Amino acid sequence: MYFFNYYNDFYNLDVYYNFLGFLLRNYIAKIKPYFYFIVGKRPERFKNAPAFFLMKMSEEYSAKDIKILEGLEGVRKRPAMYIGSTGKEGLHHLVYEILDNSVDECLAGFCNLIKIKLNKDGSVSVEDNGRGIPVDIHPVYKKSAMEIIVTKLHAGGKFDKKAYQVSGGLHGVGISVVAALSKKMIVEVKRDGKVWMQSYKIGVPDAPVKVICECEKGISGTKVTFFPDDTIFLTTKFDYNTLLTRFREVCFLNPGLKIIFEDEINNKKEELHFPGGLVEFIKWLNRTKEVLHQPIYFKKKNNDDLSLEVAIQYNNSYNDNIQGFVNTINTIEGGTHIVGFKTALTRVINDYAEKKGLLKNGGKLEGDDVREGLTGIVSLRLKDPQFEGQTKTKLGNSEIKGVIDSIVSNALTEFFEENPSIANKIAQKSLEAYKAREAAKKAKDLVRRKNAFGGGGLPGKLADCSSNKKEKTEIYIVEGQSAGGTAKGARDKEFQAILPLKGKILNVEKASPVKALSSEEIANLITAIGTGIGENFDIEKLRYNKIIIMTDADVDGQHIKTLLLTFFYRYTPQLIETGHIFVAVAPLYKVRKGQKDIYVYSDEELKKVLKEIGGKPEVSRFKGLGEMNDEQLWDTTMNPKTRILKKISIEDAVEADETFSILMGDAVAPRRKFIEENAKYAEVDL
Repeated sequence: MYFFNYYNDFYNLDVYYNFLGFLLRNYIAKIKPYFYFIVGKRPERFKNAPAFFLMKMSEEYSAKDIKILEGLEGVRKRPAMYIGSTGKEGLHHLVYEILDNSVDECLAGFCNLIKIKLNKDGSVSVEDNGRGIPVDIHPVYKKSAMEIIVTKLHAGGKFDKKAYQVSGGLHGVGISVVAALSKKMIVEVKRDGKVWMQSYKIGVPDAPVKVICECEKGISGTKVTFFPDDTIFLTTKFDYNTLLTRFREVCFLNPGLKIIFEDEINNKKEELHFPGGLVEFIKWLNRTKEVLHQPIYFKKKNNDDLSLEVAIQYNNSYNDNIQGFVNTINTIEGGTHIVGFKTALTRVINDYAEKKGLLKNGGKLEGDDVREGLTGIVSLRLKDPQFEGQTKTKLGNSEIKGVIDSIVSNALTEFFEENPSIANKIAQKSLEAYKAREAAKKAKDLVRRKNAFGGGGLPGKLADCSSNKKEKTEIYIVEGQSAGGTAKGARDKEFQAILPLKGKILNVEKASPVKALSSEEIANLITAIGTGIGENFDIEKLRYNKIIIMTDADVDGQHIKTLLLTFFYRYTPQLIETGHIFVAVAPLYKVRKGQKDIYVYSDEELKKVLKEIGGKPEVSRFKGLGEMNDEQLWDTTMNPKTRILKKISIEDAVEADETFSILMGDAVAPRRKFIEENAKYAEVDL
């Protein structure tokens, strides 16, 4: 590293030389082993500058400093580049990478059964009845093709489109990344009446591929068993329901496929097979809602490169749920196929409404209007998809937008002409949303006129922070005036803002947008955050980097937290997707022994602490944040150095939408069933 200092940096030349002399007298002896000085030599770009000194590290930056990461070492150095994270999401992504390879065999017409097992030893097995990974010797590398596929990045049969016309695993890195991030991995292949096997440790083969036994001729398939590396992942415990949701999606999207999922640890087993495909899928998504009509379904093939399936069904809710898939990959961030679908839907419903004279005075339905209450599934099979990133959460092919727009426009227009009763129900639903949007706009203006907001357009109850560096700021959404007062006293005013809420906010799952936006508390929340909602959402206008929900640890506090999360998920899901929503973890107990206070956040932790410190300490239970003094709240819940924050994420949009609908919607029976199944996991305040 070089540091150039010349006299222009100083207002006084004498000061500069005195400073230089000070350095030479006092520090050269100390730092000589690490630096050497060249005085008076001027690089070309400094030829007009007066005398300066150049300080350079003794080790030069040259060719010998360039390190090449061999084999799969790069994956272990930067795992998030390949699987998104080293947390729970990345762990489950390992299973999806192996699953995608088996599903590709299904797409190619060679596989109709996949068995997945969570084994008692912590490993995961994925077995299919496809063709089996090739095991013959590669003509260039002179090794078994199986070993090449597993141990080398970008090796596979999906690049020239001869073995696979359509596939989800496109980069040739899936199984090799899993191998690199696993302590141990075993691959078994059935082909040509034999069972071939090779095992690996951190992606390195233990021995060459070998035949371990014979099998019945005509039987083929691949079985992959892997043990996630606990030195890489924050957790190696798989979540059964998270995996089940993904496997269910895959079976809905591939009607001819059956998946048998078994959890040996918790003694659970599911067989998934849905011959009805997307029609069954959309009925399943809407099973907790009151639907307006039977599903609309169409399948169109543009050419050999593209096939599109779409299912549409409206319900009586105020929210939309559009699920996009490309080659069975859930593109949770959307992409050009979803943009094309939305554009076509808006145009077709507008055309129908105008044709029937439903729109007056030149009114126009917007995207939010036609999507209110919509559940839609867009499943695209594409020969050469361009995903953004290895985790494949967004489709980037620019040409696809126009193609999907055209296909959906034609198919939906034709359906409306042949089914006028359904078309009219959808148009009326959109028209109601249009009227509600206009009313909501008036309601919002009315709230402003009633002085709900303080000076500068911000809520009067907001205690703002002083810093204008957005990346360092955070806002605490606090339950009640009492806790709000304590939080204001405890906070660091430079970067922490406080917005106290008056009790429980409205349940937006059950309320119309008009009613929701007429709520003073919700209006305050939207204004304080700054991004707007719906089509007016703009992440650049976000006023705080962290939005932190801070409620009591009791049942009421949990309810308020759920209501707030429902609001964020339904009105500003982008804030969750981009990692701006957090929940503060407040302590349950204070344990005092002598003059030392220990804050404890769970009953399990309390038992552990009491066992460690012995004796008879004084244990007090916090009933609410308002009980704490300023110092206690800062130390336990607001100090960035000591606090615990939970980042809220949407691991799977299908599961998230379903859960919010069940917990916060009108249907009682599904909510009761959900509570019965999950009560054992709840933290109950008694």
